[in-house]
Amino acid sequence: MLFWIRATLTGGLIGASMAGGLALAAVDAVPNFNVDASCQAAAQQAPAADFMTVCRNSEQRAHDEIARQWSQLSAADKTQCVPAAKAGGHATYTELLTCLEMARDVRKLHAKRQPQPATSGQGVK
Repeated sequence: MLFWIRATLTGGLIGASMAGGLALAAVDAVPNFNVDASCQAAAQQAPAADFMTVCRNSEQRAHDEIARQWSQLSAADKTQCVPAAKAGGHATYTELLTCLEMARDVRKLHAKRQPQPATSGQGVK
């Protein structure tokens, strides 16, 4: 799943440009995911008996971080990442947070690579 998110983002954030107003309206608030199915699936593979609790706590921390940042996140990133987090069948806040962070970082990298405007040859005094 994480590979799919990375592949989608490195190709550019094109999903947002193709999304309509309905998709934007769907990401106005932090999404409500039921993480139990994902945590149960992970707990079956985990050696720790209390992994369900560990997983739920981790998902709560990720949810809280998303909620803290939500108003500053770009609508394009939300439109791209919310469906991506749901794509595997069991949406998790950890995957959503990862996608949002990667989208932000890709944008920063692209901004750094933009050519600097040419100067007129006059030095800064």
